[in-house]
Order: sequence, then structure tokens, then C-alpha cells
Amino acid sequence: MSDTIKEIEKIVPFELDAGLIFSGKTSGRMVQGFESPSSFTPKEDPEYLFHESSRDVVVWFMDSSDPLYVFGPSGSGKTSLIKQLAAKLNYPVFEITGHSRLEFPEMVGHLTVEAGNMEFQYGPLALAMKYGGLFMLNEIDIIDPATAAGLNGILDGEPLCIPENSGEIIQPHPMFRFAATANSNGAADETGLYQGVVRQNLAFMDRFWLCEIEYPTPAAEAELLSRKVANLPENIRSKMIEYANSVRKLFMGEATGNLSDTIEVTFSTRTLIRWADLTIRFQPLARQGIQPVTYALDRALGYRSSRETRTVLHELAQRIFPMEDES
Repeated sequence: MSDTIKEIEKIVPFELDAGLIFSGKTSGRMVQGFESPSSFTPKEDPEYLFHESSRDVVVWFMDSSDPLYVFGPSGSGKTSLIKQLAAKLNYPVFEITGHSRLEFPEMVGHLTVEAGNMEFQYGPLALAMKYGGLFMLNEIDIIDPATAAGLNGILDGEPLCIPENSGEIIQPHPMFRFAATANSNGAADETGLYQGVVRQNLAFMDRFWLCEIEYPTPAAEAELLSRKVANLPENIRSKMIEYANSVRKLFMGEATGNLSDTIEVTFSTRTLIRWADLTIRFQPLARQGIQPVTYALDRALGYRSSRETRTVLHELAQRIFPMEDES
């Protein structure tokens, strides 16, 4: 028996007060979690700020009668939201990222040679179903609809059959949860922003509870930056948030005015924090006549974009950050 299986078998389901876990106040409403974390439990970030829509995922965790499908723009924090909620419940997360050639065995497992013997190695879906845990399939709208349709029985609560492992039948563990993340709502990408996204089968999508995640509010990001980069002046932090939201509008094709072309990069909250942190680190460059904000911007985001987009990003930065504010 592998060390992975030995560890997973030891985790114990535990009933927790939902209010105490998610808001710090006793509510009397209970939610199922685990007594202690495992190596598969995401690390909890004490400074993480939950979206308003996190309440939908909290309710889902409390009574997940259906699998969950979380969608929203790139960088909005879909995966991190689910992981941080799982961390609070000590939930093990078995994760895989979808791609156009993803096949069912990648999720279920495969035969391997151990000490000269053929053994079956469980994949993330089989582990979550057999021992209890959250199976998370990221970028689900990129996978082939025929492959996705192979999950229909699992989504309906049916057992998993593994022919490669002598026909083993895995009944869904009571603590098994299925969550998926995507940029689209399964109806394909109408914006043209996400290459590889395909329309999913209607019957497949009908099995999910859908939750849309938007970018955090400016107030939420302002609070986060005040924690992460408190020594950065408040006016610079607020302008960074203004800038990030302007870039997001360009990315989504929602901007107006002179800078209205769609661009191929966007600001996640993670990128925003990195930009703010690098701005502090490069502050000494101001004495050399180099703008720390724009210098850090390239290293946080700009160098990931095309030349044309980088020009747009710098034009926008010049409008929002006057020279005298960056010294």
C-alpha cells in the first residue's frame, strides 16, 4: 500500500460549525469537514479576502446535492476561492487541469510497475471518490465534450467502474465532492478571449450548480493591499486598483474612449499584489529618473503581453500615474 493511500485512509470526517469556520461567529449550522488537514489539504492563507459570491460556494459545501461549476474571467480567483474554503474545512483537494486531449484514464488512474509487480495507481477522481475529498477539474470548458460526457454518471452520483483494476467498483464516499472551474459558462466563448474553449454538451451542463465569480471589488482589493503593502502610500495603492480595473475592462472588451481595444492580458489580484510589492522593491530607481511603478509594471504584467499591448499598458499608466506621484 502506498504512503499516499495510508495517509488518506487516516483522515477522519468531522462536523464543524459553519458560522464559526467562515465568519468567526457560532451559528449552530453544521458543515461536514475533516478533523485535521492532510498533505492534500490546501494551505490556508490568513490574509485571503473572500468574494461576495463565496457565500454560494459555502452553501454548496454545506449541502452539495449537485456538483459545482464555477466560471468567470481569467484571474478572478475561481480556483483559489474553492481551495481556501476547502482549507478551512481541512478538505483534501485532488486537482487536475483540463486540456483538449484529456482522457478519462488521466482522471481515474493507470497501471504501473511497483517492485516488479503491476499495480493500479489511482488518479485524482478515483482517490476523491474512494476515500473522500474534493475532486477539482480546472479549465473544464477546454476538454472535449465527448470526454466530459463520460463524467455524467459520476455527476449523477453513480459508482465508478475501473476495468483496468480487475473491474473495481468505487461507490462515492459520503465526503466526495466534485467542483469544476472555467472561463465560460459552458456555452462556448462569445468574446474570443479564451482560445481552446468549446461549447459543452447541454445534458452535461444541466447536472451542475453554477456559480459566477467576478473580480474582487475595489474596496476588497484596497483592504488586501493595505495588509500586504502597508508601506506603499495609500494614494498609489488606490491608483493601482484603478489601473488594474481599467486593464480588466480592456481585457473584457468593456472599455470606452481612446483606449478601447481588447488586449490579451489581464490583472489577477495576485498580479496586483506582485506589482505593488515590486514597486516598493524598485523604489530606489526613482533617484535615477526611472519610474518605479511602470518599471515594476513590466515585470509584473507587461512583459507577458505583445508589443502593441505593452504600449497600451504604458499609455494607460502615464494617464493614471503622473510623473511627480511616482518619485
